[in-house]
Amino acid sequence: MRVLALAAALTVGAGALAGCKAETGDGALVRVSKLPEAPAATEPGPGPEEPVRSRLPEAPVAQSPVGSKRPVTPRPSRTAPPADRVVLKPGAEGRDVRELQARLQQLKLFALNPTGYYGKVTAASVRLFQEKRGEKRTGTVTARLRTALEARTHEPTRAELYPPTLRPLDDPDPRCRTGRALCISKTSRTLAWMVDGKVREAMDVRFGSAYTPTREGRFKVDFKSRHHHSTLYDTPMPYAMFFSRGQAVHYSADFKATGYSGASHGCVNVRDKKALAAVFAQVKKGDKVIVYK
Repeated sequence: MRVLALAAALTVGAGALAGCKAETGDGALVRVSKLPEAPAATEPGPGPEEPVRSRLPEAPVAQSPVGSKRPVTPRPSRTAPPADRVVLKPGAEGRDVRELQARLQQLKLFALNPTGYYGKVTAASVRLFQEKRGEKRTGTVTARLRTALEARTHEPTRAELYPPTLRPLDDPDPRCRTGRALCISKTSRTLAWMVDGKVREAMDVRFGSAYTPTREGRFKVDFKSRHHHSTLYDTPMPYAMFFSRGQAVHYSADFKATGYSGASHGCVNVRDKKALAAVFAQVKKGDKVIVYK
C-alpha cells in the first residue's frame, strides 16, 4: 500500500510539472503549463510594403491526400493593407487612377478631366490634398489618404470617369444657347455641338499659332467637305466644315499624334475622329459657329 501511495504521489507531482488539462468556455480541452515560460523572441513589425500578419490562432494543417508525400498547406487569410501603405503613385494607370482624379476634381484640386494616367499633374493635386490635411506632401496615395478622400467626395459617375474632353467644358457663350451652334472655346480648348442650349457632342480642339491665328467671332457653316484635301498645305482635312475664309473645323491626324505641342494653320483641329464624324453628319449649312475666349 505504501508503494502504491508513493507511486500515486509521484504521478500527481509529474502531472503538476508537465502540465494539466483545463476546459475553456467552449468546452475544448487545452494544456496549461505550470512551468515558467521562456521569454518570447521579439519579432520585428511589418515593413511599409508588407501585409499585417494575422493575430488569430493558426488553422490546423490539412491532411495530405492518400498516396501523396507532400503536406497540404492551408491558404493564408487575406488582410487589409496597412494604412500607410502606398496604393497609387506616379506611373500608375487604370480605373483606380480615374477615380482618384475624379474625386480630386470634385474638391477643385484637379483642373483636368480624368485621364487614367498618374502623371505630374495628378501628383501635384495629391500634394494639395495632403497639404490641406496637414500631411507630408509626398504626391503618392496611401490607403489612409484614399479613405480620407472617399469620405469627402461622392462615388464618381461614369460620365465623370470617362468625359469626352481632356479639359472641362467652358461655360457656353450666350450666342451658343439658342438654335444650332458649334460652340468653340479657346479658354478650355473644347468644341461643343449644341442644339437649343443642350450639348450633343463635345471634343478637344487645337487652334492656329500666333502667326496663323484662328479668328474669333460669330460665323456660319459655309460648306462641308467629307474628304477635303488642302491644296495650299498639301494636307488631308477629313470632315471639314468651313466657316471663315478658308478656316474650318476638321479632323487632324497630327493633333491626334502630337497633341498640343503643335498648332494648326488657323483651322480648328479635332483629334477625336469618331466624335467629329457624328457631328459632321448632323451639322447643316448655315448653322452657327461661335469662336470665343
